[in-house]
Amino acid sequence: MVMTFDGGVPFDPGFVQHISAILPNIEYTYSNLAKYKNFGQKKNQFKMIFPKLEELIDNYIGFYAGCILWAQAIKTLKEKPITGNYCCGGEYNEDETLQEVRFLREYLTLLPKDVKYYIGKDYTISPDFGKVLDLYEDFLKVNEGFIKVEKTDDIVIPDSVKPLKDTQKVFDKIEEVIENGKLAELTELII
Repeated sequence: MVMTFDGGVPFDPGFVQHISAILPNIEYTYSNLAKYKNFGQKKNQFKMIFPKLEELIDNYIGFYAGCILWAQAIKTLKEKPITGNYCCGGEYNEDETLQEVRFLREYLTLLPKDVKYYIGKDYTISPDFGKVLDLYEDFLKVNEGFIKVEKTDDIVIPDSVKPLKDTQKVFDKIEEVIENGKLAELTELII
């Protein structure tokens, strides 16, 4: 598949099909875990769900990285209309806009303790995750939740994001992950 932008540039190149909302998924996981009264059952349940939690988190961090990379890449297209931006024209509420990122950041501080408690193993969150969360939070803030983004030139890339060296490489990698669903692969391009 080769990306063409004759009719405009999509706000989402196809990432959304590969993610499920992280906040409700994590809340559901823990509310389900709370149903077990026996600690042994909780431990077994957590062991079963932990790989899915890791995958969900990896994918979400990749999604955040991908959003920034996509913005950087399409900004080079100059004056192209952006299609499918349902945020455009809305009202900016910083707390609402950053709620998910802040939730994930907080959860990542708690997860190693849960892994130790339920599985009995040490678990370390990748420092890259914190970096991506910081970049994405900056990105959301400077773009005010994308409420004014109608064309590629309206996108603001924060100073904290390193400039792209090879835009075509980014387009190619985004196409690849849209096909294979492995959004986590985008993280390495932004760090």
